[in-house]
Amino acid sequence: MMVRINPDASARKKTILKSDTAKNIARIRAVQRQAFDAAPYPVWETRKTNLIKLRDVILGHEAEFVKAISDDFGHRAAEDTIIAEFLVMQGGFSHALKHTPKWMKTRKAPTALQYKPASNRIVPQPLGVVGIISPWNYPLQLAIMPLIGALGAGNRAMIKPSEYTPRMSALLKSLLAEAFSEDEIYVATGGVDVASAFSELPFDHLVFTGSTNVGRIVAQAAAKNLTPVTLELGGKSPVIIDDSANLDLTLPRLVNGKLLNAGQTCVAPDYVLMPQNKIKGFTDAVIKHAETLYPKFSRNDDYTSIIADSHYARLQNLLEDAENKGAKIQTAGDDDKQQLAKERRVAFTVVTNTTPDMKIMQEEIFGPLLPVVASESLDESLAYVQKHDRPLALYWFGEDKNKREQVLKESHSGGVSINECAWHVVQEDIPFGGVGPSGMGAYHGEAGFESFSHMKGVFIQSRFSQGKTLFPPYTDKTRKMIGFMKKFL
Repeated sequence: MMVRINPDASARKKTILKSDTAKNIARIRAVQRQAFDAAPYPVWETRKTNLIKLRDVILGHEAEFVKAISDDFGHRAAEDTIIAEFLVMQGGFSHALKHTPKWMKTRKAPTALQYKPASNRIVPQPLGVVGIISPWNYPLQLAIMPLIGALGAGNRAMIKPSEYTPRMSALLKSLLAEAFSEDEIYVATGGVDVASAFSELPFDHLVFTGSTNVGRIVAQAAAKNLTPVTLELGGKSPVIIDDSANLDLTLPRLVNGKLLNAGQTCVAPDYVLMPQNKIKGFTDAVIKHAETLYPKFSRNDDYTSIIADSHYARLQNLLEDAENKGAKIQTAGDDDKQQLAKERRVAFTVVTNTTPDMKIMQEEIFGPLLPVVASESLDESLAYVQKHDRPLALYWFGEDKNKREQVLKESHSGGVSINECAWHVVQEDIPFGGVGPSGMGAYHGEAGFESFSHMKGVFIQSRFSQGKTLFPPYTDKTRKMIGFMKKFL
């Protein structure tokens, strides 16, 4: 029996934050574009000043953000916020400050022999005004990381945070308004109506992080203005555990990756593929590891609550649907279910005997529930993954390098961590993004700089060019030049 909660019983006080209007955010967008047009190529010193100012504002108010985010969640482990938000942002700032001067430079490009002595260049050019729609699960990091890329690339930016995190949004809006003018950075607040109007603004680039379904709506709205988009979505990120895996290393890493932020992570392991005869041993072992990390799920400062009553009810419905269709439900710990419901927490739960018709196998879980799918071979597991929507992340645990390479070559996902969960996301030297239904485009590090820049190709003709021999009227000399050029193609 699943314990349900009264939606009113755990209602939190809402932060009163004046909502923006469609008219006002349109005005801000126009003001930012006008300011950009007046200074379309900020020098490095200007960009550096903005990045340092942003870094100091955000990292200098860590305690306030930790409290605001925890209050928005009902309770969120301080370490979850520090590890998954502040450490990630600090790395992003450091990387951008170190490398952006190099990324800004005009780049020489090869010139085919038949076109010499002309030359080619690539000039990174700021786009203008970047819009950022950030989600509730990592509300600060997923607003600031795209902003780092946008500012480093020389743009101005507007941010629309989630209405699920009003305290964080109010703090972010206040702090950025003190540090930056509205024609540099602006935080727009409000509900779905504001988010809808925001996505319809004629930005020069729009970043959205959220669900695939909402991502489709945002992409359609942006398409009306031919606004390029970076969509960081999600999906059901699979875990494949090879026979060669060291389980003493694998299981704690898997559990930690699943239970960080109580599973409310877009790259959280969503389900595990393994042979039927190993599922029972795996289930017992993974629950034991979960209980080692979290001896209690209720009244435990290390464990995070589910963001809202509606999301708590959704997770309960997934479990109820699976159980009604024959799944076996095994829960870690022995917490009182009423107390868990009161705190809006869900203990780590393994779901076995899964079937494709269960909602838990059709929807992104976004919580601490871990289904297990019977799969008898690597080929079968890869076929299963490839048959479904391409996920944001894929995880493989093992020591067999041949199988590892097979997984990397025969599966599609936004990114991969080998013998770990989610750590590919925080690597600033590789791009982060989805593929297909899990997203499009990428950011972080140089990938972010290039996403928020126009990498403009430039051809510089030489005074000694023989190109005029290709001008009409065409003669034997023209045909001879064409033949000469063909030799180099």
